[in-house]
Amino acid sequence: MDSDRGTREAGTRDSGLGTRRGSGSSRARLPVESRVPVIVLVGGLPGVIVALVWLWSGNHGIEVRWTLTVIVVGAWLTAAAVARERVIRPIQTLSNLLSGLREGDYSVRGAGGNEADALGIAIAEVNALGATLQAQRLGAMEATALLRTVIAEIDAAIFAFDSEGKLRLVNREGERLLGQPIERLLGRGAETLGLDVYLREDAPRTLDIARDGRMARWEVRRREFRQDGLPHQLLVLTDVSHVLREEERLAWQRIVRVLSHEINNSLAPIKSIARSLQRVLKRDPRAPDWEQEALHGLDVIEGRSGSLSRFLQAYARLAQLPKPMLRPVDVEDWVRRVVELEERMPVVLCPGPPTTVLADHDQLDQLLINLVRNAVDAASDTGGGARVSWTSDDTSVVVVVEDEGPGLADTANLFVPFFTTKAEGTGIGLALSRQIAEAHSGTLALENREDRTGARARLRLPLRHDTQA
Repeated sequence: MDSDRGTREAGTRDSGLGTRRGSGSSRARLPVESRVPVIVLVGGLPGVIVALVWLWSGNHGIEVRWTLTVIVVGAWLTAAAVARERVIRPIQTLSNLLSGLREGDYSVRGAGGNEADALGIAIAEVNALGATLQAQRLGAMEATALLRTVIAEIDAAIFAFDSEGKLRLVNREGERLLGQPIERLLGRGAETLGLDVYLREDAPRTLDIARDGRMARWEVRRREFRQDGLPHQLLVLTDVSHVLREEERLAWQRIVRVLSHEINNSLAPIKSIARSLQRVLKRDPRAPDWEQEALHGLDVIEGRSGSLSRFLQAYARLAQLPKPMLRPVDVEDWVRRVVELEERMPVVLCPGPPTTVLADHDQLDQLLINLVRNAVDAASDTGGGARVSWTSDDTSVVVVVEDEGPGLADTANLFVPFFTTKAEGTGIGLALSRQIAEAHSGTLALENREDRTGARARLRLPLRHDTQA
């Protein structure tokens, strides 16, 4: 902004302010534009009076007297005008600068200030402040533009609602989801858009919406934030259908690989033995021990067929785990009953505090039987022992099964279905046990013991009071 224009604008505002103050006060005060020249005039008045008295009382001609009088008075008035200009103009410039900053115009700069005096320094500091604010505004505008671009291009529907439930922000994905342009969406209430149910505390985590002729699964996330001191809510809807389909495809691939591997492992020897039996039966004359050889081959076929049948049954059991039927279960009775089922070796029971959990009785039995059986199998390899204990706090109970076996060699694949290190194992026990634990909102972890050789299984189940059943 031009400093002269700024001076005029500031002067106009200051003059008006002085007039208002004077009219509204019993003691009228001159504005600063008038006080400065008045002070200069009053300060120079004694000298002017002395000069004029000396001039007119002396023996001077009339022309000399009037000439010198005009010069003295002119110099006196000029000094007042110059003083006003030198003091008031920087103040008006400074006022214009501050007014521009207040109105958000950070491009205004002040000129004409002398950096050797206080007013010049003040103008220079305000100029520096304006440059800083201008740089910050530019950075904020660039960041806002980047954020708007990201929000517009992100593969999720984003909605922002104010404290009254009115829509204040929506991106292109949100427009496509609701099937309306942004001009018709902004300012509308969440109820009219059908999104109010997802702004509540108990909002569902997912929803199904028809899109492009098919049903799509959307994940719902809600966050609260504040703007201008008022609460707002951010709603993000993400289409997870393609992710779920990809995970489903990978899961089917893994299932097919596992089934193909196990079925081929069983069918290959069956096919080989069947061919051998064909050769034995087609041989003429037959060997004296052909019947024994045929019976042996049939036994192998029966064994491999039985192994394949058990594998498929175990797979079906893992895939068809029913939903837990929750009822109160006394932890001590449950653990003691499972421990007493183990007959190969005595399992040490270390009782914990009296505790009751809300769980499926039969599924917990199956889970703990698998853990105790694995502990006894491991301890039998080294001649060690096994023990079961539990602890509890205000939120959960932790059941620990420890053994003195050789420990865990491969902890990465423990819960991979059909992975086993046992010659007769199916690789289904630990995977099924963890599935049962997670169905009860719990966790199951296996680790090597730190105090000695062996493994430790740690089952954590959340506590629920009987009144919540």
